[in-house]
Amino acid sequence: MARPIWNGAISFGLVSIPVKLFSATVDKSVRFHQIDSRTGSRVRQKRVAEADGVEVGYEDIVKGYELASGRYVTITDDEMASVDPKASRTIDLLEFVDLESIDPIFYNSAYYLAPDPATAKPYALLLNAMLDAGKVGIATFVMRGKEYLAAIRADEDKLVLSTMRYADEIRGVEEIEQLDAVREVELTDKEVAMAGQLIESLDAEFDPSRFHDSYREKIMEMVQAKGDGEEAPVAEVEDDGEHKVIDLMAALEASVADAKAARKRHPTGAEAEAEDDEDEAPAKKAAAKKAPAKKAAAKKAPAKKAAAKKAPAKRAAARKSA
Repeated sequence: MARPIWNGAISFGLVSIPVKLFSATVDKSVRFHQIDSRTGSRVRQKRVAEADGVEVGYEDIVKGYELASGRYVTITDDEMASVDPKASRTIDLLEFVDLESIDPIFYNSAYYLAPDPATAKPYALLLNAMLDAGKVGIATFVMRGKEYLAAIRADEDKLVLSTMRYADEIRGVEEIEQLDAVREVELTDKEVAMAGQLIESLDAEFDPSRFHDSYREKIMEMVQAKGDGEEAPVAEVEDDGEHKVIDLMAALEASVADAKAARKRHPTGAEAEAEDDEDEAPAKKAAAKKAPAKKAAAKKAPAKKAAAKKAPAKRAAARKSA
């Protein structure tokens, strides 16, 4: 069962909506411990005072900020909380914007916002209102001693909060000197067209389930093998030719050919469905020849249309139940 990492409330005008914040992602990075190669024992790190080398307990550790003079100013947790007590437990919704207006470079971490079961109605109200408006809420809140800028969006039956970087945390591209060379490059129409063909040949609908961390999987296979007493093979590092000068057009043409061949061998989900539809088409045509016998029944179709017009009432009922 997931545990909340923050408790507070969304401040929406004069409405306060109690919520809990849950991490929407799980870090599956392979974590290694530090081991003494001589003895095989675990290496531990201790917190020691720089002045006398004595180990310091957690209860004696406070936050300290180093001034230009080299002197430290210490700050307690109570002093941190006193800066803005309200902000520490409130997500303030400041404005609503179009999703397309937010550059993805600003996004940081994703979280789910869940309501207190006893106060689910105001949560459902905000959720449905945002779904209807098609807008994203911009908010601020404090968590773990830091004030965050956040984007809150409605996603089907839940609110998703994404922390964001502030504008002054985004590095300006002028700091990347290597990008200056791009502005000086001259391309031919043929080169651009060929690159476009490669993009078209790799076009697909994004399906995250098709992608796996193969590097992590290989590491875990190696760990498992060594745990079973087997020797892990050590592959030689090959030169990937990163700095070799290539014939751009020849490389593009070869890439397009490879991509098309790969598509034929392993079609994407949408293409596989299309192929299935093509296979079923002859059978459907054969069945269609028998359709005249059902013409009388087909005349009753308008009744279905009338029923379909009542669909909006279903959504209203769903809102009412919230």
